[in-house]
Amino acid sequence: MKRIVLTGGGTAGHVTPNLALLPHLRAEGWEVLYIGSESGIEKTLMEQAGVPYYGIPTGKLRRYLSRQNISDMFRVVQGVKEARLLLKRLKPDLVFSKGGFVAVPVVLGAKRNKIPVIIHESDITPGLANKIAMPSAKVICTTFPETLEYIPKGRGVYTGTPIRGELFTGSRKKGLAACGFDGKKPVLLQMGGSLGAVKLNNCLRDCLPALLETFDIVHLCGKGHLETELNGQQGYKQFEYVSDGLADLFAAADLIVSRAGSNSISEFLALEKPHLLIPLSAKASRGDQILNAASFEKQGFARVLQEEELSPEMLLGNIQTLYECREKHTAAMRDCHGKNGVEGVMAQIRAVSSDI
Repeated sequence: MKRIVLTGGGTAGHVTPNLALLPHLRAEGWEVLYIGSESGIEKTLMEQAGVPYYGIPTGKLRRYLSRQNISDMFRVVQGVKEARLLLKRLKPDLVFSKGGFVAVPVVLGAKRNKIPVIIHESDITPGLANKIAMPSAKVICTTFPETLEYIPKGRGVYTGTPIRGELFTGSRKKGLAACGFDGKKPVLLQMGGSLGAVKLNNCLRDCLPALLETFDIVHLCGKGHLETELNGQQGYKQFEYVSDGLADLFAAADLIVSRAGSNSISEFLALEKPHLLIPLSAKASRGDQILNAASFEKQGFARVLQEEELSPEMLLGNIQTLYECREKHTAAMRDCHGKNGVEGVMAQIRAVSSDI
């Protein structure tokens, strides 16, 4: 039986594409193992999926000065050593890395054991972890076509992001019932990530009366950000976070308002849901969400509202325009060949493994 080691972690966005590949790998006869951090989110998610899990020391890679850089560097070195020995014992045919600082020791350990590596880059410009890992990779898969400009020539392949199959099985009827909606109005879903986005939350609530004239609204506002005074508001349902029922809420939604994290917007694209993106500003990030959003806007998938321009009036106007132009955005997403990267990534796994 062929054996593959998956790696990646630090955030759910570095893990869920690996989960999307899991049933396809198993169906094609791969034995799947996972190497990640000793106590990260990837450990919980993979153990729940029944994947044998191996934890190694990891350290965060920072672009800024911090005392922790010194101690974390020792953890990275120790992680590389343990990954090398672990891979030597496990003897996988291939390593697939979804990125994040967790994956660096595994990729470097694979190189020392002469095990071929495939990397997937989520954002338009590679993050620091993948920049370190790229020289060790045989193939680099990308979410965005623009990323190929930043990858060594001949090794980049535009595949899109692998999307979990369960997201396509949602029930609009169940989603509406979970929110207490009757389905007579279009449904607007706003989400800001698992921790929420306070500025987006406040802005939506400020223009709630105007929005409720046209839409029923599902609001995933993040842990600790429920507004109890709005409980029971007709046409408005708020949740801190939804996991198991998310596919049903997606099925019920006609429009989505969100940040521009790569994994989330790839799911909107795959589900062909018109969306308004409000990326994190460059002050709060390395600017990857701004580039992600610009790419989707250029390809006709989404509208974009910069955070610096965000106000109740601008949010309301952009949502109304998005709804009026929804068929145009849906058509653009329907024609996109990279909207679900499962088959593209699996094709690269088959190609690399056939050369072994």
